[in-house]
Amino acid sequence: MIQEFRRARRRKAADMIQVGDAMTGQMVGRIGNLSETGLLLIANSSLENDALYQLRFTLPGRTAGTLGEDLELGAQLLWSDRASAPGQVWAGLRFVALSDAQARCLRAWVESPGGQFV
Repeated sequence: MIQEFRRARRRKAADMIQVGDAMTGQMVGRIGNLSETGLLLIANSSLENDALYQLRFTLPGRTAGTLGEDLELGAQLLWSDRASAPGQVWAGLRFVALSDAQARCLRAWVESPGGQFV
C-alpha cells in the first residue's frame, strides 16, 4: 500500500486544461494534476525559480456564470525539472492568497465523480 504524504488530494487532469499567464495573456502550459493547494504544470518553457505567477485556467465542466468563466490564481513556483519531451518543463506550483470561493471551486472539482488521483 502506498502512503500519501501530500496535504491535499491531487486529481489527474484527464482533459487538456490550458494555463495562461494572466499578466501577459500568453499560454504557459497545461495542467498535469491539480489540488486545492497547487498544481503540476507541464510548461512550454522554463519558469523562474521561486517566482510568483498569476495563472488563469478553466476547469472542465464549468460554465460562464459559475464564479466567472476562468479561475485566476496567484501561484509560487516551488520546483521545476526538464521533461522528456523537447521544450517542456515539469513545474510544481502552490497557490497563494486563495479566496474561499476559489478554494471551494477547486475542492469541488477535485472531489467530483470520475477523477483519477495521483
